[in-house]
Amino acid sequence: MSDVLALAKELIARPSVTPDDAGCQAMISERLARAGFRCEQIDFGAVKNLWASHGDGGEVLCFLGHTDVVPPGPREAWASDPFTPTIRDGYLYGRGAADMKGSVAAFVLALEQFVAAQPDHPGTVALLLTSDEEGDAIDGVRRVAEHFRASGRRIDFCVTGEPSSKEVLGDLLRVGRRGTLSGTLTVHGIQGHVAYPEKARNPIHQAMPALAELAARRWDEGYPEFPASSFQVSNIHAGTGANNVIPGHCEVLFNFRYNPGWSAGALEREVHAVLDRHGLQYDLRWHRGGEPFLTGEGRLRAAVRAVLEEQCGTTPDENTGGGTSDARFIAPLGAEVVEVGPVNATIHKVDERVAVDELERLPALYRAIAERLLSR
Repeated sequence: MSDVLALAKELIARPSVTPDDAGCQAMISERLARAGFRCEQIDFGAVKNLWASHGDGGEVLCFLGHTDVVPPGPREAWASDPFTPTIRDGYLYGRGAADMKGSVAAFVLALEQFVAAQPDHPGTVALLLTSDEEGDAIDGVRRVAEHFRASGRRIDFCVTGEPSSKEVLGDLLRVGRRGTLSGTLTVHGIQGHVAYPEKARNPIHQAMPALAELAARRWDEGYPEFPASSFQVSNIHAGTGANNVIPGHCEVLFNFRYNPGWSAGALEREVHAVLDRHGLQYDLRWHRGGEPFLTGEGRLRAAVRAVLEEQCGTTPDENTGGGTSDARFIAPLGAEVVEVGPVNATIHKVDERVAVDELERLPALYRAIAERLLSR
């Protein structure tokens, strides 16, 4: 068994459902400390955050990952227990195999190999791990980035190990992400009997035209290197449980994924204008999950592109699609940020898996990126 496969299996066996780290970071910290890394826990509340670094000063290259995983769902639906790592037909199965304990294991091996070969490398190489990527993402990398900004610590280059590939390892390179903005809308009505609607005010009926307008709107036509912004309603909840009662309020959850043509504040103003124009009585709570970011052509994109072409034989599609990642908190520090990792076909699904041969190629890929950026 290869070292990266053994470490990935050891991590998967720890049921680190967000925000529980289940001892993953302590195990990694002990291992990297033996390799000469300085390891620092930057914990907030119940969230574990590990910063492990090697070198002094100079440019800082950070590998960014998370040790938490989403819940497995019904265990009986899995072909094998989600926290018993199992190899079948050339794949490693288990919750977190692709998202992203496989990449975390590869980071550790790559860093060990890099500093063993170049103990006096220029600059600083580091690993940042959190247990709050799959959850609220409040006390994880968001808080660490705030701490770094306040203390004057910087990151120049950041490689996130999110499962970005589509069909084969290295066929896609994320160079940015759209912003995310969520809203919780409560429309207030007057409860009453369905047979006497004139004596009530139905908040569902009132909300529907405004929501239809928001959903039908073409928010933009895209932005250079970004897809179009989108608005999606994710849940509508109302009612007392009886079919003859007009409810007194209706709650709607919605989300924007938006490109740099918008800001969170501008979108919020647009939504309020629509709701006000429809005459709704409402409360609206906003959560700004992160602004859009883009890493333009530079040293990091060039280095990663070259490594993927050499080691994977692919010219990667470089885009800003998909959801969000913790990279959105590192980019505002002024860092060049990209995401490159294994195939994402089974992430968050039953029987999550990663191809063993691709997992075993990841450490060399990440090490080669470090060598291109920090070698003498």
